[in-house]
Amino acid sequence: MWFKIAAIVGALAVALGAFGAHGLEASLQAGALTETWNTAAKYHLIHAVVLLVLATWPGANPWSNRLILTGIGIFSGSLYLMCLLHAWTGVKYGILGAITPIGGLCLIAGWLALFFSQSPQQ
Repeated sequence: MWFKIAAIVGALAVALGAFGAHGLEASLQAGALTETWNTAAKYHLIHAVVLLVLATWPGANPWSNRLILTGIGIFSGSLYLMCLLHAWTGVKYGILGAITPIGGLCLIAGWLALFFSQSPQQ
C-alpha cells in the first residue's frame, strides 16, 4: 500500500511543480510567491522519495510513513493553497502560513520516528 501511496505522492509533486512553473508562473511572480511554491514542491518531492524508500524497508516504523505523509499534506499543502488562493483572488492569505509549521513538525516527527525503526542491517 505505501509503495502505491509514494508513487501517487511523487507524481503529484512533479505535476504540481510543473503547474507552478508553467501554469501559475505569472501569478506567482506577480504575488512574489514563486519561492513559496518552489519550497512546497521541493519538500513534497523529497519526502515522496522518502516514502518510497520507507515502503521498501520492512523494519521501518509505521509512524514514519504516517507522519511524513501528514507533513507533506499540511506543510506543502498549506503553501500550495496559499499560492493558489492568491492566484485566483489576488488576496494574500498569509494566515495559511501559520498552519505550515504544523506540517513541518510532522515531517520532523516522521524523521524522529524513523530513528526508532529497525536498522536495515539488523
